[in-house]
Amino acid sequence: MIHLLTHVLTSVFLFSFVAAAQGQEWKAPTAMKKLSNGLTVAVSEDHSAPTFGLCISYGIGFRLEPQGRTGFAHLFEHMMFEGTPDAPKGVFDRVIEGGGGFNNGDTRYDFTEYIESGPISTLDPVLWLEADRMKTLDFSVKNLDNQRSVVEEEVRVNVLNQPYGSFYWLDLPQKAFDTYPNAHNFYGDFKDLDAANIEDVKKFYEQYYTPNNAVLAIVGDVKTADVFDKAEKYFAGIPSRPTPPRPDVNEPLQKSERRFTESDKLARIPAFAIGYHMPSRSSPDAIVGAVTAELLHNGQASLLYQALVKEKQVAVSVDGGMNWPLGNPFEYNGPTLMTSFLVYPQNVTEDQLLAAYDGVMAELARKGPSREQVESIAAKMRSDWYSQLEIPIDRASALSHAVLFEGHFDSVYQIPDRVAKVTPEEVRSFVAKYLVPTNRTIINRVPTPADKTSSGARGEK
Repeated sequence: MIHLLTHVLTSVFLFSFVAAAQGQEWKAPTAMKKLSNGLTVAVSEDHSAPTFGLCISYGIGFRLEPQGRTGFAHLFEHMMFEGTPDAPKGVFDRVIEGGGGFNNGDTRYDFTEYIESGPISTLDPVLWLEADRMKTLDFSVKNLDNQRSVVEEEVRVNVLNQPYGSFYWLDLPQKAFDTYPNAHNFYGDFKDLDAANIEDVKKFYEQYYTPNNAVLAIVGDVKTADVFDKAEKYFAGIPSRPTPPRPDVNEPLQKSERRFTESDKLARIPAFAIGYHMPSRSSPDAIVGAVTAELLHNGQASLLYQALVKEKQVAVSVDGGMNWPLGNPFEYNGPTLMTSFLVYPQNVTEDQLLAAYDGVMAELARKGPSREQVESIAAKMRSDWYSQLEIPIDRASALSHAVLFEGHFDSVYQIPDRVAKVTPEEVRSFVAKYLVPTNRTIINRVPTPADKTSSGARGEK
């Protein structure tokens, strides 16, 4: 039975992939509806198994949190699991996991999402629970203190007590960007977290966790009309509330390279983080940037890995991408970076590594990649995207983000075709325009004895 099911699912996937490769856009049955309170509901039917995937995304992320409230978006992701007056702490998890399901939450630059999956028989209780915590939460000092401690411990574990301290995704944006929305410590300064009180938490919830600032997406063994009816039943009675105006997240043009050095008491060998400013999501260059970033960073066949690790042996590892690592290159709604994270041996100097790195960029800007290289990475990107859409919870997530950013879901199904149309010349032109020293910020993270302090910034060149 397992082998038969695998064969059927594989056949469905291969059919859709081949159809798309032949120029036929694959699009799952999908519809959307906006309730009277502003909540947008997207539904995509998938009858391959009696299950569902659900994602509700709120229009609040790292870059949208108010000044003086750094880390609030992430803190509130945790607060949403503290329970409500009608479903106290623990009920949410017990209902979902007890029914054989799964749930989680994530905070990113432009959204906070909550995801659930499970047998289709549990959809109604899950919808009730999500609507319940959209109405209100259990606001108490105990719950706030509990989740504040959890978040601060997360910072200690993931940043303060880890080699490299996540500097390539936490420090780099703060150095590369200039405006508060993009350049503040989005994990949260302890002074801001410690200063938070119940009134702050209630205000944040009332402003951002409102139906008119959310998108609910459901994918699975459902009928579209039935889901719309359920959404009306559970969510329509929740009143909308005013949301703050979106801050100006635009960045001034960077005109010269920025270089910094940081010390690391836990790292044994040095590491480099290089961040280039990328075009806006609405720009035609954005999809070229996504393909270029994958060409440079995706796996051991990538251009940077082959040049820096295999050939010149000036690095021991290469990672990175566009809107990486807290997202994918298609889901951002403001300024973002293409980041290269390079770990290199002690016997290699900073200048040697950068010279080899820049050599790859110069060659790519001069000659461009081969057609075979572009077609190969495009095929992989399309395959990965289709594989993601085959999973109900991942498709629901992608749909909710697209609707939140654009008001519609069409772009979710257009991505593979757009990727396939990128040409070697477009990549060459993109590298020559965007991947230049004046458009980048570099942090060199070097091991330092425990009794030494940070060497600080070297300033902007």
